[in-house]
Amino acid sequence: MSNGQDTSNLSRSNRKVAVVCAGVFMFMVGAAYAAVPLYNLFCRVTGFGGTTQVATAESDVIIDRKITVRFDGNVNHELPWKFKPVQRSVTLQMGETAQLEYVATNTGSGRTVGTSTFNVSPPTAGAYFNKLQCFCFTEQALESGETVQMPVVFFVDPEMDKDPELKHVKEITLSYTFFPVEEPERPVAAKAEKAAAETKFE
Repeated sequence: MSNGQDTSNLSRSNRKVAVVCAGVFMFMVGAAYAAVPLYNLFCRVTGFGGTTQVATAESDVIIDRKITVRFDGNVNHELPWKFKPVQRSVTLQMGETAQLEYVATNTGSGRTVGTSTFNVSPPTAGAYFNKLQCFCFTEQALESGETVQMPVVFFVDPEMDKDPELKHVKEITLSYTFFPVEEPERPVAAKAEKAAAETKFE
């Protein structure tokens, strides 16, 4: 009789362990999905990892302290583009709005689509680097031989002057890297035509 009870208790114990393990697994999956947007939000708020800020208006304060912003352009080896800034650096007062342009050329034999990522160095300066206009994370389609100019409008928040870690920083580097888009986003009209064609042949 005791053997039967022991077996029953062991079975219940195994079920509890299985339920707990399943719960932990589901929690970890949910946490993994939530981690990406939470991490992105954290980066945007703090500037962690060189993430810049997005501004909707120019700074209403300009101070005397000047900062030099250097620009860098890179292309992943799988994307047949040339990509570089029109000018390598600009010196401006903190709070002053500036605009510069990058130039991209498709050197390949056919149409290609790219999208860019960016970062700021030193990384802690990202919390004070504000973009009013930018081409980052936007798909850019170029025909063979086509050249386009991509503007960046920005300012450095004067609050940076109060940050003791950045008190002696005189230069900030803004760097972009373009990567190929494997499956370019289709225009709405193209999506509708594709859906209609698929329905027609079903």
